[in-house]
Amino acid sequence: MSLSFDFVQPAPEAAADRVTLFADVILPLPLPRLYTYRVPFELNDQVVIGGRVLVQFGAKRTLSCIVAAVHQTPPAAYQAKYILEFIDDAPVVTQPQLKLFAWIAEYYLCTLGEVINAALPSALKLSSESRVQLHPAFEPDTHPYPLGEQEQKVVDALSSGQEEGKSLTFTEVGEVLGIASFHKYIKSLMQKDVVFLFEHLKDKYAPKVVKKVRLAHRYVAEAALEELFGQLASKAKQLDVVMRYLQRVPVYQNEHANHRGMDKAALTSAPHLSPSAVNTLIKNGILEQFDQIVSRFPLDEDDAEANMHFTLTDTQVEARDAVMREFQAKDIVLLHGVTGAGKTEIYIDLIKQALDGGGQVLYLLPEIALTAQIVTRLMRVFGSRLGVYHSKFSDNERVEVWNGVLSGRFQVVVGVRSAVFLPFDNLALTIVDEEHESSYKQYDPAPRYNAREVALMMAHFQGSKTLLGSATPAVETYYQARAGRYGLVSLTKRFGEAGLPEIVLVDTRKSREQKTMLNHFTPELMAEMESKLAQQEQVILFQNRRGYAPFINCLDCGWIPKCTNCAVSLSYHKQAHELRCHYCGHHDRMPTQCPACGSRNVKTVGFGTEKIEDDLKVMLPAAQVQRMDLDTTRAKNSYQQIISDFEQQKTNILVGTQMVTKGLDFANVSLVGIINADSIIHYPDFRAHERAFQMFVQVSGRAGRKGKKGRVIIQTADPEQVIFDKVMRNDYLEFYEYEITQRREHGYPPFMRIIRLTVKHVDVTVGERAALLLTQELVDRLGREAVLGPEAPYIFRIRNFYLQEITVKLSREHTVLKAAKADIMAALDVVRDQKEFKQVRLAADVDPM
Repeated sequence: MSLSFDFVQPAPEAAADRVTLFADVILPLPLPRLYTYRVPFELNDQVVIGGRVLVQFGAKRTLSCIVAAVHQTPPAAYQAKYILEFIDDAPVVTQPQLKLFAWIAEYYLCTLGEVINAALPSALKLSSESRVQLHPAFEPDTHPYPLGEQEQKVVDALSSGQEEGKSLTFTEVGEVLGIASFHKYIKSLMQKDVVFLFEHLKDKYAPKVVKKVRLAHRYVAEAALEELFGQLASKAKQLDVVMRYLQRVPVYQNEHANHRGMDKAALTSAPHLSPSAVNTLIKNGILEQFDQIVSRFPLDEDDAEANMHFTLTDTQVEARDAVMREFQAKDIVLLHGVTGAGKTEIYIDLIKQALDGGGQVLYLLPEIALTAQIVTRLMRVFGSRLGVYHSKFSDNERVEVWNGVLSGRFQVVVGVRSAVFLPFDNLALTIVDEEHESSYKQYDPAPRYNAREVALMMAHFQGSKTLLGSATPAVETYYQARAGRYGLVSLTKRFGEAGLPEIVLVDTRKSREQKTMLNHFTPELMAEMESKLAQQEQVILFQNRRGYAPFINCLDCGWIPKCTNCAVSLSYHKQAHELRCHYCGHHDRMPTQCPACGSRNVKTVGFGTEKIEDDLKVMLPAAQVQRMDLDTTRAKNSYQQIISDFEQQKTNILVGTQMVTKGLDFANVSLVGIINADSIIHYPDFRAHERAFQMFVQVSGRAGRKGKKGRVIIQTADPEQVIFDKVMRNDYLEFYEYEITQRREHGYPPFMRIIRLTVKHVDVTVGERAALLLTQELVDRLGREAVLGPEAPYIFRIRNFYLQEITVKLSREHTVLKAAKADIMAALDVVRDQKEFKQVRLAADVDPM
């Protein structure tokens, strides 16, 4: 897919002749190409590349889409429809973004519509809703068809009030009738020509509006105010309100302060003040009420300007200077620093330099949980110039950040992977912290992008620099650095006086044989926890499975409850007392007896974070235990609360999944326990050892900050695993040499490019036939040696769809890869064109993780 986004400006003399312009638009649909629409003559001067327009697509659908290009060439294959309306007079998507979106679609084998859907905040997409309105020809007295009771209720609702042309949404019709099955009545009324349907487009972004009050201008003068006090002498409640206002707003010192006023809610909700007195003052013209649009990201006075300064250590200065030297020759630099080396301070110093040069900065983090700590630190340095962008924010909040980047309000943005879609047009520096993390990869739906790679390409298009940071770089990243394509800077010492933690391997087989296990804890781990707690120090425990137990089992007949939609067992969650599928969300109540044989001998098997938390509260009753996993962090501010409690030492032990491994910095943590290392290592994937090494080293790095010597206990039933020796010595280079040898021998990245194709259908045989056809098409084009499969994955059914996977291994050489991708798209089209496979879902995952 090759796109040009150049605006063809008609010559001045041609403009007078009413030049016919056409716009190529990106529809928010998974369509393989752009569609061309005609610009109405009277709107020629309003067309904006990157702006939103309304168009008709098909017979009825009205869609908002993005203008990608403007030109004077009509489409050859069809008659272009007119654009209905221009929504924006300035771009909401920049031209650098359009170029990046086109690259994403081409590289990740998806459509521009899918990229736009992922990129734009939902509140920037106009939504169409069906509404019901009385037919213009309907006359209730002369209408030939009788109306039923429910139909008459709808007509009455549409006829009520003074509003001409009143309409109702489907939801509102249901509320009028008070029933769930109301569509048949709408259909009947349409057949009788009583009502008609139309599509109403609404802008989902709503600015935040607050009601404010201010003192009426005539009372600002001191003499008038003295007179007002006399008038209110017998009206104590009203006088109290005025006095509170004057305490909060320095009217005499600054007349502009009175113009800004104060929030009405600060008066109406204040203790000892009367809301009715406030309203009486407004009614009598003493206070004026007005609406004001405000930011959803208010800053304290102290935060408005940067006020925090720090000094880099000599080691950090050396690393920063080395990064700057590398940037003189290369656009991408890898900062490889041990955990706790103080990379964040180096990042902040580099951000300052980028801002001093007038540029923008994007700071990517792999997890929302990390933003809580990082944002607090950055806000003290950059104040109101800092924006934050992630999925826990509401749609309206995300639009404010989007617009803030466009307007230049936010010069630094901290965000998770979706922040790569923001409308930067003067990017100077991108920082990808913990660049190895799989959280940067989007899995479903398309585009299945890696934010690290997208960030690199975005920086390339804008001619800016990218800094990748990690204590455990991805093998592919370190390979590029060793090959000289990226700059490489190493930080080998921890910040301050802290040394690397001592790592101890504990064999759970021996503990079980000796029957010394305490639930899921070896005696060594339990003793260490008790010792650290006695010293008022904190503990982090890592278990890479949430819930109470992976499954339950009838000990009499062997029954295990399975998900009705997926080929997995249901996990038990004790707090909700239910069985849940972690793939589709299906849930059942926990049975009191086996539904297969009636036995009550049903037990939980295995353990997750919830059970560990539960056991600790019994075994260490004096300790305050908190859990951080997907179940406890669903609410918007739950991450911040859990992290804040742990930072303030309100929590003694933090139990968590992968969230606790990712860059969190706690000064008082001296012990980390990895409860079950084997579940991470023994996974059927060529990246299993890499992930395990990264996870173990990263979670170990949470121990022993701020001068304390940390200790890490890894529980395993397989201590002879080769990876443990490298983890215990924190030897990334030795791990890399071992891993790169394996990758070279078996033809895995970075030596080959992998594309995984997934075929999905509700009928297993249809899916298998489609997969066989796709495999044959790929073999014909790419050769048998490049195509592996098809085969059913370990979890072969998800959400009622049976899966088949095909793996394609390709050369990394650019021209070969580009041609191979074209062949893959052609093979996918062959399958899509088969009538029996119309309902088959096909997905391409480039560089799967």
